[in-house]
Amino acid sequence: MKLQQLKYLLAIVDNGLNITAAAEKLYTSQPGVSKQIKLLEEELGMQLFVRKGKSLGGITSAGERVIERARLIMQEVESIRSLASDFYDQEEGTLSIATTHTQARYVLPDVIRQFRERYPKVNMNLHQGTSEQIADMVRTNEIDFAIATGSHDLFADLLLVPSYHWDRKIIVPKDHELASLDRKLTLQDLAEFPLVTYVFSFGGQSSLKRAFADQGLEPDVVFTARDADVIKTYVRMGLGVGIVASMADDCDDPKDLASVDAEGLFPRSTTWIGFRKDIVLRRYMLDFVQLFAPHITSAQLEQTRHVRAQADIDKLFATAKLPVRGGCNDDVTAAA
Repeated sequence: MKLQQLKYLLAIVDNGLNITAAAEKLYTSQPGVSKQIKLLEEELGMQLFVRKGKSLGGITSAGERVIERARLIMQEVESIRSLASDFYDQEEGTLSIATTHTQARYVLPDVIRQFRERYPKVNMNLHQGTSEQIADMVRTNEIDFAIATGSHDLFADLLLVPSYHWDRKIIVPKDHELASLDRKLTLQDLAEFPLVTYVFSFGGQSSLKRAFADQGLEPDVVFTARDADVIKTYVRMGLGVGIVASMADDCDDPKDLASVDAEGLFPRSTTWIGFRKDIVLRRYMLDFVQLFAPHITSAQLEQTRHVRAQADIDKLFATAKLPVRGGCNDDVTAAA
């Protein structure tokens, strides 16, 4: 038995047993309504209507009792919807987010500031970790949202909304020869120096490592870290040339470092924000998503509330133009 069948049943009764009129009221077809009523009768093993040819001539005694209970059921359904609406609109609660250091340090502060101004009664929990650690928090239901880049296989239990693109920046001391190049940087240039970068960047099938390999180059990675600030520390020590996410090019860095654009040297990355398939998205949660990814429209957000498959998310955002996020004095550029 389906709620749709009960809805059709009541629509027929409320339209004087006129199936055509009921179908028009429901914005569906007359054969479709007739079929669902027949299926309901077959499941119950009783006739609900007295038939005269192809028309309905009355309601059976059994039908009267079913209709009475169907009205009670649909009233409860509306009550549940009302409760859900009230829950959705509440401005109090908790929002738990897991993300990487780069997002937490360079992207989220302004987003969280705006969110807190809008929802001062929502408590926030921010967890930092690797992609694997974030995936563990998802599996144990410790968080509402995850924010990361790539690693889709680790997050099969989430619905991932694409949020923005980013490239890499090269970080060197201001007196380094790469800081004064009068031409565009190349991978050959980088291959001539020891490199300091993220742990994940050169593990397994890293896109960065593949970029060097495609040109027959072998990078000399002398130090890796999860934290862009740690990478900068060791660049200052003279350990090597740093490769970081473009967002980590910080205006607050001391003036002893220079950043060199690496756009086009490595594949462009895409950051996403994901949520569990079974979560009930509240208004403040959707507003957080829109603050993090302002290119998402209100209409898309509303549809996102009802989506439960990644294929539907992909279809919904297939034509979305994602912004490209940079670093110091280059926060967000045109959508691409």
